[in-house]
Amino acid sequence: MTAVPAFAQGASTANLGGIVHVAVVLGAGGFALVAVTALRRILREGRLAQRKANAQIADLRSQVDDYENLIGGSRELTVIWPEQPGLQPRLLGQAAAVLPPGRQPQSVMNFDTWLSGSEADRLASLVEKLRVEGRPFSASVSALDGRLIRATGWLAGGGAAIRLRPAFLQPEADTGARTTDDRDSVLALLSLLNKPAFLRDAGDRLVYVNDAYLELCRVLGKPVSPDTPAELLDTKQLQAHLADCRNSDEPVRQPVTLGKAGQFELVDVPVSEGRAGYFSPLAKSDAEVAGEIGFAHIAGIIDALATPIAIFNARRELVQFNPAYAALWNLDRKFLTPGLDERAILDKLRTEGMLPNQVDYHTWRAKHLESYSRKAPFEADPWHLPDGRTVKVISAPAGTQGGVIYVFEDLTERLELESANKAMTNVQRETINALSEAVAVFGTNGRLTLSNPRLSALWKLPMGTLGANPHIDQIADASGQVLQDGAKIWHDLKRNIIDLNPTRTDKAGRIERTDGRLLDYATTRLPDGQTMMTFLDVTESASYSKVLKERNDALVTADRLKDAFVENVSYELRSPLTNIIGFADLLAGTEGDSLNERQKAYIEYIRASSVTLGVLIDNILDLASVDAGIAELNPEALNVSVLIDKARAGLSASFPEVSGNTTNLVVDIEPNLPEFIADGTRIVQVLYNLLSNAARFSPPGGQIRLSVSHRADRMLFVIEDEGPGLTDELRSAILTRLDTPSAGGRLRGAGLGLSIVRTFVNLHGGTISAEQREARGSRIIVNLPLNSALAGVAE
Repeated sequence: MTAVPAFAQGASTANLGGIVHVAVVLGAGGFALVAVTALRRILREGRLAQRKANAQIADLRSQVDDYENLIGGSRELTVIWPEQPGLQPRLLGQAAAVLPPGRQPQSVMNFDTWLSGSEADRLASLVEKLRVEGRPFSASVSALDGRLIRATGWLAGGGAAIRLRPAFLQPEADTGARTTDDRDSVLALLSLLNKPAFLRDAGDRLVYVNDAYLELCRVLGKPVSPDTPAELLDTKQLQAHLADCRNSDEPVRQPVTLGKAGQFELVDVPVSEGRAGYFSPLAKSDAEVAGEIGFAHIAGIIDALATPIAIFNARRELVQFNPAYAALWNLDRKFLTPGLDERAILDKLRTEGMLPNQVDYHTWRAKHLESYSRKAPFEADPWHLPDGRTVKVISAPAGTQGGVIYVFEDLTERLELESANKAMTNVQRETINALSEAVAVFGTNGRLTLSNPRLSALWKLPMGTLGANPHIDQIADASGQVLQDGAKIWHDLKRNIIDLNPTRTDKAGRIERTDGRLLDYATTRLPDGQTMMTFLDVTESASYSKVLKERNDALVTADRLKDAFVENVSYELRSPLTNIIGFADLLAGTEGDSLNERQKAYIEYIRASSVTLGVLIDNILDLASVDAGIAELNPEALNVSVLIDKARAGLSASFPEVSGNTTNLVVDIEPNLPEFIADGTRIVQVLYNLLSNAARFSPPGGQIRLSVSHRADRMLFVIEDEGPGLTDELRSAILTRLDTPSAGGRLRGAGLGLSIVRTFVNLHGGTISAEQREARGSRIIVNLPLNSALAGVAE
């Protein structure tokens, strides 16, 4: 530890105390400096605010003085009662205009001193009702000196005021001296105003303007002449203003814009022998300045919109537009300069054929420009442009200062879509109405939304009932009144209609009504949640189906009977026939010498008929096998001559010599025929039946010719006769199973012969045709392939 002298310790303590004192002094001085600086700033701002307030007060006082000077210079007296009770009313204007000469202005409150008793009481009553009940009034009273005084009372804030002035039309016309005094007073007052002021005579001509008025003319570039002052308003605006003044005996106020001088309020007051007025500049309020800032912000938004928009001020001058507006009307942006009159735009569009065709364009334009006087948004009739477009125009007020905001919408595409949709709806409606099915579409609430006339006819419901979109319960009740079971059927169908289960499936069924009608119905769920029901009357078709079923059953039964008959023919007829043929052959062979000629002829007839019957049985069995689809061919190489000999033998057995008549058969076979492969048994049957048919229709001793030849890979068999020719019956017999032996034939044939021919020819893949011979007879041509095994054709 180091020892410190006592005097050194005392010095350190003394130094610390001095530093603290200095710090306190410096802090207090700094705070005082800051406080003084802040105080000086506050005082400076206060003085600045005071000067600004004083300037505003001075301006207001100047305006008040101007108004008071104007009122004081006119021949009228205004009495104002302040809002605070107990204060004396204030008098403005010339009391001499109302009171008799020499009276004090305060005596105007004593109505009975210058009005008759009844008039004084009436005016006092009107004033009392004004101050107590707040009832404004306007009346005329007669003064004691005979003058007519016009009195008007109104509320002024919390107080009240009345204005007294001599009426323009007085009972006495001798007012020349007083008029001169009034004119001098008005001129003196106007000369003292620091605002542009003027005086007009009874003919609305300017007779006096003050210096401020002349200065304003100089600013606007108009002639400056005190003797012939210029009008500041344009002709149309001036005429409208003067018309308003002539229609009112009260001061007229109207905002006007005087070019680059800005906006003014025109105040026009009636005076003796004319009118006096002045122009008061209108300063922009804070709200207007804020509105301009807001408008600049909105203008940026308008430019970004795809909807065509244009804004015009109260003077019909273009203020703002967006690119969509210029594109809609195909206008150059250089042409659309701010300040451009809307009428110039309309005229240009008319010149370029962009506006609707109008008989009277100027009347149409004037009607369109009425949008500047409307106080609410207005939608005009769509504009149908010459280029085929349709544009909707909506106008709305642009603000308190006047003007119009136009919003345009191109309706062309929407109208085309609506037209197409309407056309499609009409087509769908006509299609549904033309259906033979009854259609009913129900919404999710169970009400009918769509139907066709067939539904009304099928369920005997009035179209008026269905057109009112009834509920399904209402349809059930209406149906129950005309059909015995109508209500029950619709209530059963209701379960399928009002079922809102998303997994439900379509249903179909048949309804059998008590009136005998059969209806097929189907329930279909539509994508939008609705349900479509269709009904089809199948009563007639069901009857037809029943008849067809019965006929089919009858055909099946007949087919079974045919099969049984064929079986009986095969087993029951063939055995007795064999016996008959055998005994006939026996009698003809062994007992032939002991029989006379007639007996021999009878034996030959028995043998021929037996052979014919055997052929008929074979034909029936062959047709049955073909119909059953079990007929088969056994193709083999054949000798054509042998085939013809077999057919000739059968023909001789069927047509023996009878009564001296013989059959003359001539056979002509082409030499060197190629190999012919077919079913020999079937070919013999074909030739036999054709020759039998020719022999049956040929006259006694007539010639039958059979020619055989080939062409390419086909074998041709041609049978010609000298019969009556080819008739319709014979032609159809080739194509049917009905033979017609009654057409000139000498004997009955096999009956089914020609049908067997057609069947077997088709089995071989061949064709058969018939034609008429020249002079007399017919010709049958059978065309067969050389190799039926390769043809593989079955009927």
